[in-house]
Amino acid sequence: MKEAVITVKNPTGLHTRPGTEFVQLAKSFESDVSVIKGEKEVNAKSIVKLLKVGIFCGDKITLRVSGSDEENALSALTSYIENLTE
Repeated sequence: MKEAVITVKNPTGLHTRPGTEFVQLAKSFESDVSVIKGEKEVNAKSIVKLLKVGIFCGDKITLRVSGSDEENALSALTSYIENLTE
């Protein structure tokens, strides 16, 4: 299992469009992917669950990835969030 803590810098957070792109990217990996914000941990491969967490600019989230391609998945997902700007 691998984890990374990321501060969301996108001014509009992880709303519907970037959230959908994030979920599609997460689904492209075999590994299980979770997003943790505060006390809430959700499956990152579900747009509904991801949006319910409410991820806004300045929030710190933890990505938790476990599986055969966890290193590649964590790298790609972390890069996506860190480089997201709209």
